Amino acid sequence: MDTGDRLLTPGEVAALFRVDPKTVTRWAAAGRIGSIRTPGGHRRFRESEVRALLEGEGELDALRDESAPPPSTAHRPRNDGPGGQHPGPSRTNHNSPSSAR
Repeated sequence: MDTGDRLLTPGEVAALFRVDPKTVTRWAAAGRIGSIRTPGGHRRFRESEVRALLEGEGELDALRDESAPPPSTAHRPRNDGPGGQHPGPSRTNHNSPSSAR
């Protein structure tokens, strides 16, 4: 049965809701948003259902309250240390001539 409805990827749905794509996948796994599977096993979401949720015809607030941080913190970078910078890998070069001593 073809309704002509466009199918969206988890990433496209996530961008609309301003959440991480994994959050959208969790919503689908919990049955909070309908999805279909492609022959390759990937989830797709009917655009009409997603738009209805965005327009307040569904349980959007319940989805956000239970599964994701508020939009104001959804894209805030992690603080991995002083200055919010991850220390990164060690800069020791074990192949340099000075390390052969």
